[in-house]
Amino acid sequence: MKLACVQSNVVFGDSQANAAKAIEKLKELKAEGVDLAVFPEAYLTGYCVDTSEQACAIAISSDSEALKMLQSACEELDILAVVGYAEALDGKVYNAAVLLEPGEAPRVYRKTHLPELGLDKFVEAGQELPVFETRLGKIGILICFDLRPPEATRVLALNGAELIILPTNWPVGAEISAAHIAIARAAENRVFVATCNRVGEEHGFRFIGQSKIIGVTGQVLAAADGEEQTILAEIDLRQARQKRTIGIPGKYETEVFASRNPRLYTKITNS
Repeated sequence: MKLACVQSNVVFGDSQANAAKAIEKLKELKAEGVDLAVFPEAYLTGYCVDTSEQACAIAISSDSEALKMLQSACEELDILAVVGYAEALDGKVYNAAVLLEPGEAPRVYRKTHLPELGLDKFVEAGQELPVFETRLGKIGILICFDLRPPEATRVLALNGAELIILPTNWPVGAEISAAHIAIARAAENRVFVATCNRVGEEHGFRFIGQSKIIGVTGQVLAAADGEEQTILAEIDLRQARQKRTIGIPGKYETEVFASRNPRLYTKITNS
């Protein structure tokens, strides 16, 4: 499959303008043979708010015009997309990302690990780590700070995820996540990881870009700098189904999951 991460700036609080920009990009990417396009965290709405009232003001519902526009575009273009946004649902706000696939109802992941920053100070935490079956393969979604606790990525991998998509809003100071942690998560689970950060400034925060598409052994297949940029990579998800790494056949081989000793890890779940 051909995967794209669209590292882009965002128009704060204007979901339809952001959706229109995404649709134009989807048209370009479809012409390049892309199967799945990823956009940043909170791409449709913006992220940097200072109060719960501001968070509610930018949040959009599942029947918003912006999401309808994107879903129709994915259907017409026959392309998959993952897009982040502040979600209004049942009187609450979530930091969410929607998976749009032609012929399927939209599927939503809600951020489960929340830092003390921007939108995340005023949202509810999601309570599930789903793996989505798609025509391309098994896809897990995490959002930004979800990458920091290693357990979230491991759970997705244990549940069969072959590709983990990370829409993110890494600001200045989060370089370690872009440069090292994402690569570690891919290698320690033998899964593909696609990080899609935003760029530009929003209400005093500057975002660093540095999006990456990472292979199952941690090799960087494509990387962005700090400007608006789209990165592309061809990936074969069958590689993520093979959890055995062979250094020297018969002499140096390792198993990602079979070598685990879960009885030693009860402190993780009991704390």
